[in-house]
Amino acid sequence: MDDVRHVLVLPDRDAAEEVAGAIGDRFGVAEEPQLVRDALAGEDDAEDAQWLVVVEDPEGRLEAAALDEFVADWDGWREAL
Repeated sequence: MDDVRHVLVLPDRDAAEEVAGAIGDRFGVAEEPQLVRDALAGEDDAEDAQWLVVVEDPEGRLEAAALDEFVADWDGWREAL
């Protein structure tokens, strides 16, 4: 099976850090998620950046609907790849 990667999009760094910390407890994710700042094209202001939480799911056991519901609590969404 190919490795699966889930990208969760959050409105700010605080929300992304909270999601990254909570996802292990909620879903039993072993590997720490990666936080990535995603600046919008042409934006110089860090306040206009979205934050991504990249979750590796090598066994493909995380359900998309459950991740959608989880990240919605922080006004975020899961990016379909």
